[in-house]
Amino acid sequence: MSFLTNDKLTIVGAAGMIGSNMAQTAAMMRLTPNICLYDPFAKGLEGVVEEMRHCGFDDINFTYSTDVKEAFAGSKYMISSGGAPRKEGMTREDLLKGNAEIAAQLGKDIKSYCPELEHLTIIFNPADITGLVALIYSGLKPSQVTTLAALDSTRLQSELAKHFGVAQNKVTNARTYGGHGEQMAVFASTAKVDGKPLTDLIGTDSLTNEQWADLKVRVTKGGANIIKLRGRSSFQSPAYTSVEMIRATMGGDAFRWPSGCYVNEQGFEHIMMAMETTLDKNGVSYGEIKGTDAEIAELKQSYSHLVKLRDEVISMGIIPATDKWSSVNPNL
Repeated sequence: MSFLTNDKLTIVGAAGMIGSNMAQTAAMMRLTPNICLYDPFAKGLEGVVEEMRHCGFDDINFTYSTDVKEAFAGSKYMISSGGAPRKEGMTREDLLKGNAEIAAQLGKDIKSYCPELEHLTIIFNPADITGLVALIYSGLKPSQVTTLAALDSTRLQSELAKHFGVAQNKVTNARTYGGHGEQMAVFASTAKVDGKPLTDLIGTDSLTNEQWADLKVRVTKGGANIIKLRGRSSFQSPAYTSVEMIRATMGGDAFRWPSGCYVNEQGFEHIMMAMETTLDKNGVSYGEIKGTDAEIAELKQSYSHLVKLRDEVISMGIIPATDKWSSVNPNL
């Protein structure tokens, strides 16, 4: 069975649960025979490589290194889960300072060691901000950097499918936009359940307004619920979905869900957030988000929350003020 490409894929944070799942998923999807695993934690990293060997992927060359220069050199594609994970009782925002500093260093390392990188996908939280910080310092174009926002939309699809007792693929065009966090904007107007518009079902006996409100909370707190149930933050779903994202950029199937991307247009400026995106071999692009007035107001609220986080990172001195970004990265 052939591979999508022979280009080097580097997985950052590979010793962690998300990283090791990404390595296995990328191998199972036959993305490339050239997979490099990077993590500063040498023992854990070696353990992951041993496990991959034990899977019997005998035509894949898993290389690994704790040296960032060696791991990044020649990389064309990269997924990073290399930040601190959430623990019970924490929000994604609680990770802001430490993970923003990690993202800044990641961007600088990309600029130094693999400026020819085709695409970077960031999944460590708060992903909208860490993706933005990495973009600023990497020198990459906005079309070359995405963040994992899809989990919010897949959680909406899952909750609706459970509520109505239908197969998950019978819930179509489930969409959340804005921030990847509890302030995300959950849209009803885009979705259909078994061909019926969700907006026609809300407020009826099959989905009362109260049930819809409760369901939305389950969506926005989907990640916190995994921590409660499993005693650790999500690792299988972010690993799988982010590898689907990088597969799209390698020329595989186009990505089915909204991605986080850099947005700079009137109303939404100098920010990374989930949009209605196309993600494929050309990178990421986005189109206009259509929704009800109430949904657009919710989206603007989510954007305002992200601006507050971005401005905190600016005040910490981790990134410069927005009007200086182009001097760091001419593509912005």
